[in-house]
Amino acid sequence: MNRAGPRLGEPASLWRMRAVPVATVIAASALPLMLPLIANSPVLPPLGLLFFLCWQLLRTEMWPVWIGLPLGLVDDLFSGAPIGTAVCLWTLASIAIHYFAQRIYWRGFFHDWGIAALLLAAVQAAAALIAHPDAPTGRVLGLVAPQVVISALLVPFFLRLTGRFDNFRLKRR
Repeated sequence: MNRAGPRLGEPASLWRMRAVPVATVIAASALPLMLPLIANSPVLPPLGLLFFLCWQLLRTEMWPVWIGLPLGLVDDLFSGAPIGTAVCLWTLASIAIHYFAQRIYWRGFFHDWGIAALLLAAVQAAAALIAHPDAPTGRVLGLVAPQVVISALLVPFFLRLTGRFDNFRLKRR
């Protein structure tokens, strides 16, 4: 049978619906390893965390709350952070997003941006303090501040990019 296109009512590919979100987060976590960037302080935003938060904000019901465990472990392995840092912090961020989703029924763009910026700042600050427990707190947070600002400013771009990936994910065969 030769078909020219998808049939009416045909569902999207189940494989693509499950693999695209996870693959984007894992690829974004691995991307900084492939970039030839040398810096004294953290400059590049946590791309995996940005995609993780954007997927959670865009499709809250898509993933269970515990999805931060495996995706955070992958990010810990790629980033070189102490194992368990992103596992714990991403899971707490996922719990926070599910909490906000239950409390704020009509979220808009600026709500999502504010939630993502707040969670990015909290996760990056906590990760820096966990990675450098002996360093002075003010110095560690001062080093992370530019990375937090850059990450917060990139949230709208990543929300749009996540929306594009979501359209691809839901496209019929």
